Parts: sequence; structure tokens; C-alpha cells
Amino acid sequence: MTPAPLTTLPEAGSAKRSYVRGMFSAIAPRYDLLNHVLSLNTDRRWRRQAVDALGWQSAPEGSYLDLCAGTLDLAIELARRPGFRGRVVGADFALPMLALGRRKAPEILALGADALELPFAEQAFDGCMVAFGVRNLVDLDRGLGEIARVLRPGARAVILDFALPAAWPLRPLYLFYFRRVLPRIGRLVSKHTSAYQYLPASVSDFPTPEVLGDRMRAAGFSGVAFQRLTLGIATLVWGRKG
Repeated sequence: MTPAPLTTLPEAGSAKRSYVRGMFSAIAPRYDLLNHVLSLNTDRRWRRQAVDALGWQSAPEGSYLDLCAGTLDLAIELARRPGFRGRVVGADFALPMLALGRRKAPEILALGADALELPFAEQAFDGCMVAFGVRNLVDLDRGLGEIARVLRPGARAVILDFALPAAWPLRPLYLFYFRRVLPRIGRLVSKHTSAYQYLPASVSDFPTPEVLGDRMRAAGFSGVAFQRLTLGIATLVWGRKG
């Protein structure tokens, strides 16, 4: 697959890109703490499940990409697995997030990069993971195309992100927490006025796992499947290139 052509993003897209980069840069010092507090530490288990789904055991000495890597928690989870002897590259366009991650794991290569214009050759990686990142892309389909471009044939991509539970009475209770309680806690701890209002809004606008799976197929992935986590408040979606 060839890289997506370089185009001028719509004004609204450019605004979102700038906002997302600035927001994550601003909340970086409290990002890990808030993830653990707001999820009651469930985010740690979700990341373990994402790495489990990657199938890295088929190429334990390979190269793997943690895209939208933030503070590198997902990269660290893979790099420190027993039996893993490969290389993990963490890529993100919010450099303060990567700087904090490097303090935790100096052995991981961290690279400033835009997910829509990855600075990697075609077929450079044996797998790709994204945790809570593709939801923030200005152009989701272009981002999925870039992931496919840099993966070797047969390599797996795993996407972990939030979702909205469908079951009653969990859904209304969760929506109350997600839209009313979480933004207040996030604002109090992070000192950022809008970051944790953006979170529930972005989750509400994000495709369901079924639709995300269809868009992965359109980007060149096969064997696409998904798993709902923790009563549906998060999902794993994965597929293989080709």
C-alpha cells in the first residue's frame, strides 16, 4: 500500500489536530495518574489484553510500533514481556508525553511523529498497537491506511479504545459518570479546563467496534475481530494486514 497523498487538511481538521496536540502536551504530567484513577486501575488490565492480542510470540525478535504512544505504557508492557527480544518504537506527536515515557523506559525508542504521515518505510513492522489514540485522529481512514502501509504482510494491528456500553441499566449510569463526574475530576487534577470534556465527546462520536472493524477491512486488514472489555466500556479491535 502506498502512503496517503499529502493534502491540505480542512480548517476544522487542522484545528482539531492543534487542539489534541496541545491538550495532551498540557495534561502530560498528570496523564498516567488520571488514567489509573478514573478507570480504577482497569486501564492496566486493558493494556495487558491489548498486548496479548498482538500475537508477538510469532516474531519475538521483531519490530513493533506503539502508535499514539503517549507515555509509553503500552510499549513498556510489550518490551518487558518474558520472551520478548525485539524492538518497540513509540511514536506520538505530543512530545511532552513521550519525554515522560522515556523517563520510565529509556530503553524504548521514542519518536515524534504524526499518525497520518508516519516517517517509516513500507513493511517496517511486525505489529502495531494503538491505545486510546485513533479516536483522536483527524482522518481515521488515512490513519488506518498508514498503519497498514508500515506493517509487513500478515502482521497484526490491535486497537484499544473506549466505547459506550449498550446494556441497561449500565449505559445510563456510565453516561452520567462519563459526562458529569469524570470531567470534574479530570479538570480538578489536570488543571486543564476542557481535556476531560473532550474525552466523553470524542468517545460518543467514535465508531462502534463493528464499524471500526469495517473500516479496518477497507484499509487492507483481514481476519478482523473485536472483543468488548469490562462490560463494554472499552473494546479491542484487531486484524492482520492482507
